[in-house]
Amino acid sequence: MSENYYLKIGTAKDLKDPKERRLYRFFEMLPGLLSFSVLILAVIFSWKLPLAVAFFIIIYDLYWFIRSIYFSFHLRAGYDRMKAYEETNWLGELEKIEMPRKNGLKVVSWRDLYHLVILPMYKEPLAVVRPCFLALRESDYPKDRMIVVLSCEEGGRELSEETVKKISEEFKNDFFKLLITWHPQGLPGEIPGHGSNDAWAGKFALKEIIDPLRIPYENTIISSFDIDTCAFPKYFSCLSYHYLTAEKPTRTSFQPIPLYINNIWQTPVISRVFAFSSTFWHTMNQERPEKLITFSSHSMSFKALVDVGFKRPNVVSDDSRIFWQCFLQFDGDYRTVPLYYPVSMDANAAGSFWQTMKNIYRQQKRWAYGADEVPYFLFGFLKNKKIPFSKKVSFSWEAIEGYVSWATSAILIFFLGWLPLRLGGSDFAHTLVSYNLPLITSWILTFSMMGLLISVYFSLILLPPKPLSYGRYKYLYFALEWLLLPTIMIFFTAIPALDAQTRLMLGKYMGFWVTPKTRQELSKNQKKQN
Repeated sequence: MSENYYLKIGTAKDLKDPKERRLYRFFEMLPGLLSFSVLILAVIFSWKLPLAVAFFIIIYDLYWFIRSIYFSFHLRAGYDRMKAYEETNWLGELEKIEMPRKNGLKVVSWRDLYHLVILPMYKEPLAVVRPCFLALRESDYPKDRMIVVLSCEEGGRELSEETVKKISEEFKNDFFKLLITWHPQGLPGEIPGHGSNDAWAGKFALKEIIDPLRIPYENTIISSFDIDTCAFPKYFSCLSYHYLTAEKPTRTSFQPIPLYINNIWQTPVISRVFAFSSTFWHTMNQERPEKLITFSSHSMSFKALVDVGFKRPNVVSDDSRIFWQCFLQFDGDYRTVPLYYPVSMDANAAGSFWQTMKNIYRQQKRWAYGADEVPYFLFGFLKNKKIPFSKKVSFSWEAIEGYVSWATSAILIFFLGWLPLRLGGSDFAHTLVSYNLPLITSWILTFSMMGLLISVYFSLILLPPKPLSYGRYKYLYFALEWLLLPTIMIFFTAIPALDAQTRLMLGKYMGFWVTPKTRQELSKNQKKQN
């Protein structure tokens, strides 16, 4: 057994030692056990200790009120930085960098950097795939330093072949190399999905381009994008600047801000609110770089990816797993740098309202299944003695608390205030606290909801141009839709998170569910405006 065998674990079943397997299973159960314990104890204490719970509710609501204000400042700061990054001439900044620098790279000029873009594809139509390639072609970075791999799933070949043919014909001369590969079905030890496709595409590019041309790994930046990801024009020049100026570029991932706005005008109401909520959350996280890990579309050094053995093909949450792989592989000497520059992606949209709701739930459940990183890094922390203890504690607390809050906070905020009144008995019902509890919590929540005004403001200014076919009151509808946020927090955040944690807790492991991506055809007027 290799010394770093723990880096390759997908689930507890991958461990041969019974003691280690039981320990890993306990870690898998931990997020669900903690979340359900919080909810069950809330009920029990509301029955047995209603007065104590009443004071706890007030303090807890105040905590979230203060936290919402704190996050709103982060959102404002993140947005301001993003706009500044969009206005910066990053090619000009690259020219100002004095080479060589002591950062372990073999570059004389920034033009020595290559960008490898991996685009996994599964049955997506041309209307979704083509905008991604158009955005790459319109990038300000030299195209003779861009390698693009369209990695298609063999399982969807029948529906994808025509789209792939059209993409290949249109864009074959636009980049240094455009590679098409088909990820085979049923490879041993794989979960079909983004991670296994990414790993296949990365190895394919290594074999077909990077090694034959002797391109240094450390001079290659790999960007793992979803097929609907549209990079803004200066993304690769901005990324190159941050890579060249990073203290340890081969020990760093780079996380852009995802804007779920590609099809925002075509999505149902709940999908729009959910899309902007996700965008705001990731924008705020950029302001906490010491806690930042990779999510969805991101970039990193190809050397780090090779050193860690590429993405694990046997996990669902591959985007965050690659961070933890590197963090453990390099003994804690790995970090994610916030890249205050946007990429745009699709909001969830299907052929009907109810199908879209189902897809949002399933997508959120898949994201929440990222709780399977908890057993991975906790087990890795026990095995790796070189990582500083303070880092282990800090990352463990941040991740575990985040997953438990994900599953419980909305339920506690909106329901806990009523539990003591219902379960506390007649003695509590006649207390002054019992009488004032609904009023106090209502006031706090009302003031907390004022944070929605900030969300409304930023959602409106991030919207792409309004299609001509929509009336002038559409912006008003967008603003009023934020009143649905409490419903979304419970039914499309907390419940799917509990669902995912329950499956992990019971060992009913999830596979990778690909979010269906569709795009309505624009009218001629809309095309002219866009």
